[in-house]
Amino acid sequence: MMDTNSELLNYIHQNSEMGEDTIHQLIGITDDAAFKSMLQSQYKEYHTINGITEQKLKARQKEAKNISPLTKATTYMTINLNTLLNKKPCHLSEMLIQGSTMGVIDITKKINQYQMTADKETIELAGSLLSIEQRNIEECKKYLQ
Repeated sequence: MMDTNSELLNYIHQNSEMGEDTIHQLIGITDDAAFKSMLQSQYKEYHTINGITEQKLKARQKEAKNISPLTKATTYMTINLNTLLNKKPCHLSEMLIQGSTMGVIDITKKINQYQMTADKETIELAGSLLSIEQRNIEECKKYLQ
């Protein structure tokens, strides 16, 4: 049976992995230099959180559970279809805002769910992910037209 800290760390790991994968794909799609720069900055934040969760899980003798290959493939195809005809930063920002909004909802639920059972450090890491998602939404809003 997995302890609550490991469960929450794995959730944070998968959420940040999804952010990394999505943004990595969008970096290859956009031609807008300023937008690409913003995406690279967001990618680094997800990558950092992902690395931290991996280290914390290893310290607990647990292995990070990655996103399933099916979920990755589905996301990849969905992004390709959604950007086939429109690669403008406005459209890509809208997609990112929708994804990050789902992320805000999900991580907020997890924080509330684990608030009393997970340790302070793990809850703070979840809070960091929440802050990243919220900041990403605000950054992307600048590109909406």
